Amino acid sequence: MPNDNNLIDDATTEIKGMAREGMAHPSTKPVLTGAALGAVAGAILPVVSWPLGLVAGAGFMLYKRLRP
Repeated sequence: MPNDNNLIDDATTEIKGMAREGMAHPSTKPVLTGAALGAVAGAILPVVSWPLGLVAGAGFMLYKRLRP
């Protein structure tokens, strides 16, 4: 396996860094952008609510930051 690190451990470290550094952290802006886009998509789609879209968008962008 090319990447032996655990995804959960990587995500925990990244989220703690984002919480500690705020907007200065390089992952904060892309994750917030993904959350906003997910919320808009969730508001537009009839089956998905905006909170679910927000979480899905933020989760997707965080995953893309961890595993490009």
